[in-house]
Amino acid sequence: MIGQGLNRVDGPLKVTGRATYAYEYWDAGQPLYGVIVGAAIGKGSITRIDTEKAERAPGVRMVMTHHNAPEQGPRDESIPFEYWRAQPVLTGPDVHYHGEPVALAVAETFEQARAAAGLVEVEYAEGRGHFDFAAHEGDAYAPKKVNAGIATDTAVGTFDAAFHTAAVQVDESYTTPYEFSMPMEPHACLVVPRGEDLYVHVSCQIVDAAQASVAGTLRTDPARIHIVAPYVGGGFGSKLGIHAETILAALAARALREPVKVALTRQQMFQLVGMRPTSRQRVRLGASHDGQLTALAHDVTAHTNRDVEFAEQTAATTRSLYAAPHRLTSHRLTPLDLPRGSDVRAPGEAPGLLAVESAMDEMADALGMDPVELRLRNEPTVDPERDVPYSDRHLIDCLREGARRFGWEHRPATPASVRDGRWLVGYGMSAAIRGHFQGPTAVRVRWETDGTAVVESDMTDIGTGTYTVLTQVAADGLGLPPDRVRIELGRSEHPTSSGSGGSWGAANSCTAVHRACATLRERVLTAAHADTRSPLHGRDPSHALFSDGRVHIGDASEALSEILTRMPPEDLEAEGETRFMGDDPNYSDYSIHTYGAHFAEVGVDADTAEIRLRRMLGVFSVGQVLNAKTARSQLIGGMIWGAGAALEEEAVVDLRSGAFINRDLAQYLVPVHADIPDIDAIILDGYDDKANPLGAKGVGELGICGAGASVANAVFNATGTRIRDFPITIEKLLPGLPAMEG
Repeated sequence: MIGQGLNRVDGPLKVTGRATYAYEYWDAGQPLYGVIVGAAIGKGSITRIDTEKAERAPGVRMVMTHHNAPEQGPRDESIPFEYWRAQPVLTGPDVHYHGEPVALAVAETFEQARAAAGLVEVEYAEGRGHFDFAAHEGDAYAPKKVNAGIATDTAVGTFDAAFHTAAVQVDESYTTPYEFSMPMEPHACLVVPRGEDLYVHVSCQIVDAAQASVAGTLRTDPARIHIVAPYVGGGFGSKLGIHAETILAALAARALREPVKVALTRQQMFQLVGMRPTSRQRVRLGASHDGQLTALAHDVTAHTNRDVEFAEQTAATTRSLYAAPHRLTSHRLTPLDLPRGSDVRAPGEAPGLLAVESAMDEMADALGMDPVELRLRNEPTVDPERDVPYSDRHLIDCLREGARRFGWEHRPATPASVRDGRWLVGYGMSAAIRGHFQGPTAVRVRWETDGTAVVESDMTDIGTGTYTVLTQVAADGLGLPPDRVRIELGRSEHPTSSGSGGSWGAANSCTAVHRACATLRERVLTAAHADTRSPLHGRDPSHALFSDGRVHIGDASEALSEILTRMPPEDLEAEGETRFMGDDPNYSDYSIHTYGAHFAEVGVDADTAEIRLRRMLGVFSVGQVLNAKTARSQLIGGMIWGAGAALEEEAVVDLRSGAFINRDLAQYLVPVHADIPDIDAIILDGYDDKANPLGAKGVGELGICGAGASVANAVFNATGTRIRDFPITIEKLLPGLPAMEG
């Protein structure tokens, strides 16, 4: 079963509306509704807040402000990961960023709550906010660590001397804008009080983090907080932690002793759920005339919220990609009075590869060398900074196979040399790399006496196909048809996982299932071997085959259901686990990554500079594939996002107020179907035995890694104009278009 393109087992529930999301539960009866009032300034303090009119409005049950909000637990910096920390709201009059919650109106209907929110009167003393990243880059500082505990800076060899003596040099800066996750399902929560317990139906990616964060904020025993998140409508990092809507719903439900629902509007999501920080990246490459890199440096300055530090690991992606004996990487943070940064799909790699792979294209152009050949010549034999072997590296295979399938030999050797009617045509490519991570995860697998199996974990399915791949691994491990496996996810009562994030969810949870199934198989064989009533009695268990709900040894077989009825109940259940990667020697002894190569063709209107993506191909190496269909979908989704990052996505800050100007999907552009006419993702056969027993590695974020650079490089090949300020828009490209005859 493992690897097959099995249709999503939860698909029928979703297309018929029977998959219940956080805002859709009605088990507790009619809830109250909460609407958040956001600050109208970007920095300062509340001098007066009047809720009298709102409290007198029809149906209103409560208006919560910093005057009457319950005391909450502080953000405990000793907790290593932000998503497990308390997230207090309405704690005082100070305003830290535009849109920060200043009140919650709770009423009997959503319309009444929204009307009451509009009646809350707030006056402010406006302070001087820092909203302009470029103007305050000089205030940047070095964080102690960057995201996930990665080293802030690295240095190998003597970069300065090597770079200055290099025969060919590239020294350029690239800027990337603020970007947002924008999952299809807005952030929403329903909290139901039952005695001293709260049942929190929330759209989240990590159930354990949600439970710990709510409990820490409310200063209560985590066992009193029950998280329910069986279906999540996308996350892309924005739901790794819980946000204001969840805490406010919990505070109101506990105070009123009634169920309370709170959902963010799409506009509020641009202020309240985190974002990818803007960045300026300086990339310096030094090479000999034959294309061998001798010096490589990647220096990043990015925004951070003044109160909640987030350091995206943007330069870390460069550390394992190419061979060069002299190397530097660094991260610096510029504190601003803007919403906090957070993990957005492929944090670090997505913006980092956009810059580095553009710089590699610039080096290829300076050398007069094919960009694929340049990368082939700088393939390392060991990790160039850690000096350990790679576990399973097939980047060269991705590059060569992609070039062959794409028809790279037809690439215009000279930029701006090919025209198709009014369109300038160009090809671009880039490499992709992403670290593979492992987190602690537990899964319980239980035999039912009828021979079916149940898999339980607090692991979440955020639309990536977790229900399906767990079904496949369990069916494979127990010799059952998929329809005889039931998966139960997203509840805090189940064994604890590391959730869906960092492309580790499927590999972690499937490995844990694989191990639990191995334990159950062994118990079944032990029982059958020792049972004189079994046709398998005394047979060699090493020759056993589990298939179609039966156990076969040679010419003898017995139905699982028969064996199970004679086994003690305690033997019908087993847990499997994965460890934190820091406790697994493979992750220190090897450099474990996934790889890919992107190829893109664009057309650029010679008169207007309109850019049209014509086709896009990605070839990837991810170890063993768990489900061919869902893996390809994940990769294509990432590639599309990469194209959007290159050409469309950009959140613009009003430098007077700190508000985002384009805070809806009409103005914050993302690719639509017409933008992506022809796209394909190819996955190479593979198995990485250092990653886990299944040989599988993460897929969900690899597709975006480097994808945008292939599009940007194609634009350069089409026009001869290099745009280093992303996204590439008409007004940036038009002045540099070549003059056309006629």
